[in-house]
Amino acid sequence: MQKGEAMLNGHHALITGAGSGIGEEIARQLHAAGARVTLAGRRSEPLQKLAQELGENSFALGNFDVTSAASIGAGLTKARDQFGAISILINNAGQAPTAPFEKMSDEQWDEIIAVNLTSVFRLSRAVLPDLKHYGEGARLINIASTAGLKGYSYVSGYCAAKHGVIGLTRALAQELAKTGITVNAVCPGFTDTPLIQQSIENIVNKTGRSPQEALATFTQTNPQGRLIQPQEVANCVLWLASPASGSVNGQAISVSGGEI
Repeated sequence: MQKGEAMLNGHHALITGAGSGIGEEIARQLHAAGARVTLAGRRSEPLQKLAQELGENSFALGNFDVTSAASIGAGLTKARDQFGAISILINNAGQAPTAPFEKMSDEQWDEIIAVNLTSVFRLSRAVLPDLKHYGEGARLINIASTAGLKGYSYVSGYCAAKHGVIGLTRALAQELAKTGITVNAVCPGFTDTPLIQQSIENIVNKTGRSPQEALATFTQTNPQGRLIQPQEVANCVLWLASPASGSVNGQAISVSGGEI
């Protein structure tokens, strides 16, 4: 792999859900590698803060709703006006509400699928002309989950959506294989993000268990006995975005400490 900021020079990367957690760390690493980065998300404040920290070649795209075709269209126009055509798309936005399957409403199901799966379809379709224009070296990287590789209790909708993301990844990789564009998915295990910390607090409040006991709920599936760090997920994304990964296509790479 090339080293230094030259590795992604000339690229424009758009990262959804870039305001915190995995998305924020991906943005940091791609920017450090020389890419111009559009930081997309619904909440403007954390995006603006990150853009100010990164400085030149970063753009905060707030009020970007991945479930709205109109918002996607307007946001992509702003991103292209800022940095030109997009050559790296990172579909990272998502949510993982919990509920027993029999208590899940139609509205909850529809929202989970819209945020985690339909958004990937819509945004990828909208950005595909840019990726084709760039050609060899363009990248489409979907942040899925180990929930796209196996089942977990009480997140059936999320599992269904992430399995769909991996299926879409594999199909699109085949369809675009001769264009020089690669399409891959990264599947983190439970990762140390604000979402997990909030989940731990919820468990403590609802069950009276200690924070350590609540944390064990998430670390017990990882053979290494720990949470994955956002930097570890971003390391994988950076490699997939780099020229070194040109022959890696249609893969779902688990970043999970060996969870199966």
